Formats: sequence, structure tokens, C-alpha cells
Amino acid sequence: MTGRGPWPALVLAAGLGTRLRPLSAIRAKAALPVAGRPLIIRILSQLRLAGIDRVVINLHHRAETITRLVGDGTQAGLEVRYSWETHVLGSGGGPARALPLLAADRFFIVNGDTLSDISFERLAEAHTRSGADATLAVAPADVAKYNALLADETGAFVDILPRGSDLGDTDRRPWHFVGVQAVNASAFAGVDPARPSDSLRDVYPRLVSTRREAVRVFPTGGVFYDIGTPEDYLRTTQAIALVEGASPGCGDGTVVAPSARIDHSVLWDRVTVGESVELSHCVVTDDVTIPAGERYHRAVITPRGAVPL
Repeated sequence: MTGRGPWPALVLAAGLGTRLRPLSAIRAKAALPVAGRPLIIRILSQLRLAGIDRVVINLHHRAETITRLVGDGTQAGLEVRYSWETHVLGSGGGPARALPLLAADRFFIVNGDTLSDISFERLAEAHTRSGADATLAVAPADVAKYNALLADETGAFVDILPRGSDLGDTDRRPWHFVGVQAVNASAFAGVDPARPSDSLRDVYPRLVSTRREAVRVFPTGGVFYDIGTPEDYLRTTQAIALVEGASPGCGDGTVVAPSARIDHSVLWDRVTVGESVELSHCVVTDDVTIPAGERYHRAVITPRGAVPL
């Protein structure tokens, strides 16, 4: 990393996961299993491979599903500390609250519900070289599906373009934020650590109003996966399993009867699948028993019942 020693990282994992329900009612988003490995463990492994050795994870919703996987970070080869939030502080208030634990002038922020293969080293170099307060890793945007970041020809952040917007004749390039950024601690110095706020809508526009190039984008041609909805989750799990040559997922303590048929489905921990059950494009969460002969297609099945995917 550029500077004195590796930068620490803050993993944002406190969110309620509203769009991910009912999966997020069982586990925090970052604790969801993805092709046999919890998302948070995948993120921590990526950080360790990038040379990062100190991580802070902010927590609120279903925090215990993350802490029991991560502990103090020893198994991942990291020093992990937790920033506890009594109410969700968002992408602005969360980093502000975590600043004392990070204890660094510069650090990375990684969303706990995305996976990407960006180079942290290159991101750090671009951030340091530009003199920006925040540098966001981005990929070309699909404006029909996602909100987009607009940047000018120099790469300076300009505005947010709502999903489905008409680009018209603008010469500003739309980008999709892939969930990784490099920031200066000073960017959050004036943010109230006890009040919810959003970095892209509250914190960064104030920085840009003072200095035009305070927030910049860093284009990356790498792969990224978004786990925003149950459908996104199933698609991401299947895609990663295909790349890794692994099973999409059959968790610890899960038992599947020999005559059951499982197709493009993910089974979490302690699932029992009876004889002649048929599952197609389904997600079955922890501690579910599916009686013999049941059939489900494109469903999320929890201990409370099944809902369409």
C-alpha cells in the first residue's frame, strides 16, 4: 500500500438487508453462505490476500451470525474489531463511528453485500496520486437496473443518476459503484457518529461543494457480484460455484434423502430433505425440514414457510 504500512479496512455489515428478506431475517447479509463459504469470510480472505491485516466490521442486525463466524479474526490471519451500532448509522455515520477503531489517516471501505476482484493496491495508488478525499471503485453502469454515479471527463464525481433515468445528451459517464472505496479519515471528520447518514447523498456532496475533485471514481474492468435480493443471491451463488467448480451449497448438518431431486438450489445448515422432494431454483435456510414428496420451484423456504423467489 501507499504510505506507512498497509491501510486497514472497514467492512460495512450493519444493514437490515430489507431487499434481501426473508433471507436476512435468518442471517445478516454478510453471513450468507456463497458456494460453501460465508460472504464475510470471502471478503476477509480477499483483504488478507491484498496485504491488509487490520479490519473493523460494523454490526447491528443479526450481529451474532457474523461474530460467531469471524471471532477475533485469528483464523483469517487478521486482527478484527467490531464497531457496534445501536441503530443503523448508514454509509456515512457508520464510518464516522468506526474512526477511533480504525486509527488511520486512510483506509478502505468494503460493502458487506458485494464481491469484486479489484486491486486494492491500484485503488490505493490512484487515491493517493489524485489527492481525493474518497475514491470509489466503479464499473460501467446498467442504468436500467441500478442507480448510477455520474462522473465528468476527469473522473470527478458529479451526481447520482436514479435507476431508469434517461441519459439524454449528457457527456458525463454513468458508473456502477462496486462496493469498494479508498477514503481519507478526514472525509468523515465532520460527520455525526451518532446519527444516520449516507456517504453518497450527504457526506460526499458536501465535500464536492467545497472542492470539485474531492470525490473521484476508479474504473475497474474486473468482475463484481451484487447480493441485494434473494434472486441476486441465488444467481451469484450459482455463478461463483461454476467458476470455482464447487457445489452451489449444501451446509453443515444438512441431510438429503437419496430419492430427492435438487436442481440449481442452495441449502443452508441443518436442513433435512425428505424422500422424493423436488427443489428447483430454491434457497432453503437454516433449520428447515421439508417433508417427503414436497415440490418447490423458485422459492425461498424458511422455518416459517415458503415464499416465491
